[in-house]
Amino acid sequence: MLVRCRARPPHLTFARPLHSTAAWRRELFDPSNVERPSDEVDVCIVGAGPAGLSAAIRLKQLEQEKGREIRVVVLEKGAEVGSHILSGAVLEPRALNELLPDWRNRDDHPLTQPTTSTQMRLLTKNRSFRIPQPPQMAKMGTYVISLSRVTAWLGAIAEEMGVEVYPGFAGAGLVYSSDGRSVLGVRTNEVGLDRQGRMKESFEPGMEFRARVTLLAEGAHGSLSKEAIRRFKLREGRDPQTYGLGLKEVWRVDPKKHEPGKVVHTMGWPLDLHTYGGGWAYHMADGLVTLGLVIGLDYTNPYLSPYREFQRMKHHPYFRDLLSGDATRIAYGARVLNEGGLQSVPKLNFPGGALIGCSAGFVNVPKIKGTHNAMKSGMLAAEAAFDVVATQTSESPSEDEVADMSAYETSLRNSWVYEDLYEVRNVRPSFNTPLGVIGGVAYSGIDTLLLRGRTPWTFRNKLGMSDAAHTKRASECKPIEYPPFEPPLSTDLLTSVTLTGTNHAEDQPVHLRVRRYLTEGEDAGAEGEEAEKGLATERWVEDADVRREHVRVNVSEYAGLLGRGCPAQVYEYVDAEDAETATQVENVGWGGKKLVINSQNCIHCKFCDVKVPTQDITWTVPEGGGGPKYTIT
Repeated sequence: MLVRCRARPPHLTFARPLHSTAAWRRELFDPSNVERPSDEVDVCIVGAGPAGLSAAIRLKQLEQEKGREIRVVVLEKGAEVGSHILSGAVLEPRALNELLPDWRNRDDHPLTQPTTSTQMRLLTKNRSFRIPQPPQMAKMGTYVISLSRVTAWLGAIAEEMGVEVYPGFAGAGLVYSSDGRSVLGVRTNEVGLDRQGRMKESFEPGMEFRARVTLLAEGAHGSLSKEAIRRFKLREGRDPQTYGLGLKEVWRVDPKKHEPGKVVHTMGWPLDLHTYGGGWAYHMADGLVTLGLVIGLDYTNPYLSPYREFQRMKHHPYFRDLLSGDATRIAYGARVLNEGGLQSVPKLNFPGGALIGCSAGFVNVPKIKGTHNAMKSGMLAAEAAFDVVATQTSESPSEDEVADMSAYETSLRNSWVYEDLYEVRNVRPSFNTPLGVIGGVAYSGIDTLLLRGRTPWTFRNKLGMSDAAHTKRASECKPIEYPPFEPPLSTDLLTSVTLTGTNHAEDQPVHLRVRRYLTEGEDAGAEGEEAEKGLATERWVEDADVRREHVRVNVSEYAGLLGRGCPAQVYEYVDAEDAETATQVENVGWGGKKLVINSQNCIHCKFCDVKVPTQDITWTVPEGGGGPKYTIT
């Protein structure tokens, strides 16, 4: 395993010593003036989630089947495989059955709780009614799991097969060809920079992994995936991706309340008739229950707090009873998830690589499942990548042989993943038509129960509206009064954040950037004046004017949405007498307010990047290994 500060394998080489004196180390880091260690691989996969690990395992299976050695590297920003994975989750094992047909015979597999029953309930403020559920949701043969544990298990299998999995290495940038028209690999982030971007004694530059094929498997709204989508215009002719925010807790419940394998989904209260979303309670093995709430990020009211809605949901008699008696909360987390469906899946391949899993967006919203599709997409991409590598003749990755992954796009369109998404393509988009939320519920019921997608029409996002664009100004909305917390049933946000185990070194550059791009969508991926450096991937401004305008608009027009919307209390708009006269950019504000970013709290959910009305928060990778430490989510 490649670990920071350990001796590097012999194939990794440094071009020259990077620092020699303590004084030099505290100089401002200049990315254009460093020679990075580099490594050459056949396939580099960014993200050790279900899609990335399925791709890695499939590549090694093909190596065994065809007798052609292939070097596969997986980069994972979490400290351990699975530590940044959060999902419901009920797993449909279709892709797993194809990838590892004998998985049930493995003594260490974590799929120990099959689903025993499913139901949907409509909640009013004080009552609960069982209602018909979509057949996609009622499907049996599934398993109630911790996706974090399943991912860790897949990671161990991948390593057994010879995949090099490197936790703690965050993909920070794409490496481009000299003409900027293709991807040649991935650059990891620097380690050992202080908050001002100066080099500390522990400084190490990021590495370049030069690859014949680069697969992006970062999950929903990944930073490199965003860059590739913009750089290569992969959304042309496709709808914008839309998202939900999922908030989740895991409880060890009173044995009298535990019904192993029971799966319950809810709709209605606490959300109003204008907000898309729903809750769940899944009874896992070992006396555990995972429960949560997903809220569509196209919600309009800036006064809405997803976290407070989730805590309020637990005050409902149904959840209050479930969590009564000898019950203890043991985990909390949050993450955005793709909801756009088939219409929002971008072009999947670009010169030198491809998007897989939730980097592309394969969630089946009515099923509330996406892992099976993510895994299958990784497997299909692996098969295309293996064929590309096998046909290349150069001894190492070369600009002269750019990987063409278009076969992956074709195979996915001909697979059951496409069929799975096509059948339900109109369900989630129906809520953003003139039908409204109530009309969307009615249409979805008819479509899932009767039509099954067999219609000549497809609902499209004709206006190209993002989730952020749906947000109304505070003057148009009514503030929401939330009930007080009732510990231990419901608690304040920071108490919950402690359960995530999240941690970032405080003396490092803030990875949440208040940034305005100079030419949106056009300059992403530009190489700058010296193309051969391959470092500057996008052109932006992060100055006092950008910061001031962010505070002005978000405070005066949107009531400081980020302050109540972030599920980890990262953002605060605080009083600052010198906000108008401050000289340091991070202290600049407007109207006696400034923005404070508590980046050490960040749980990498990407809410801010998706929902901020000004669209000027950019999530970038922190030092590798930072972030949440999920184990049971």
